[in-house]
Amino acid sequence: MKKYAPMAAVITAGVLWGVISFFIRALNAAGLDAMEIGFIRLAVAAPVFTAVTAVSAKDKLKIRPRDLWMFAGTGIISIVLFNTLYFYTMIHAQASVAVVLLYTSPVFIMLLSAVIFKEKITAAKLIALLMTVAGCTLVAGLSGSSGLSAVTLITGLASGLFYGLYTIFGRFALDRYDPMTVTVFTFIMGAAGSAPIGKPAHVLRTVAGDGKLILLCLGIGVICTVLPYFLYTWGLSGMESGKAAILVAVEPLVGAVIGMTFFHESAGIVKLIGMALIIGAMAVLNLKSSSEGQR
Repeated sequence: MKKYAPMAAVITAGVLWGVISFFIRALNAAGLDAMEIGFIRLAVAAPVFTAVTAVSAKDKLKIRPRDLWMFAGTGIISIVLFNTLYFYTMIHAQASVAVVLLYTSPVFIMLLSAVIFKEKITAAKLIALLMTVAGCTLVAGLSGSSGLSAVTLITGLASGLFYGLYTIFGRFALDRYDPMTVTVFTFIMGAAGSAPIGKPAHVLRTVAGDGKLILLCLGIGVICTVLPYFLYTWGLSGMESGKAAILVAVEPLVGAVIGMTFFHESAGIVKLIGMALIIGAMAVLNLKSSSEGQR
């Protein structure tokens, strides 16, 4: 059972990330934009991560100054930009489409890993790449009901790129640090990096005194951030980065069901085929990874 614990952690993280659309749509309806919601998420999560670590493992709050670039990578280049682009796409397009475009990230991870870590691009990986491209074409180009403009297509795909960079930078950091250390400093750097663009003064004026909004802020920071990032980073330390990125693809399934069920988004056959191709591409990679691990 112990060998399956990292897999279970990664899958649970995906489910918790998948419910984030509830919080994004509610906060946006209150007058907050993508950058402000991103700031809220990080500003809530960073002190919680730090406090939990200070109490449970104080020694994990130490890093070498020369390694700050790793956490600037995971926290600013990845998390801040991913949040902003993903939230923008979810606000301006359908949630079910936004979350599926986000999950083009394993393709970016595959390509970047080939360049940076010299990982081999196999036939299965190429098939997955073609399936992903075809799926994105169907979701974005042929399904007129998807609410996807050229801008939101670009921001959706870019969110996948920057989301994937967390795994890339995370591999460097996990070679030297405990998963808890990586997670804490990722969000400390992320919160600092999001403050200049997150308009903290406007956020405080909007949220102050509104109990419902305060709970939403805590929810997006704790339920959709603190818990899943601890689970994902810990799971990542116990398996290949590509496999972790694929297993967590339960998130688009959850996100798509929420979008079509609770937000009454369209479920046209072309859109569904495109989404199935993207998620199926992740399955192809996962099956190949599993078979390699058995040899």
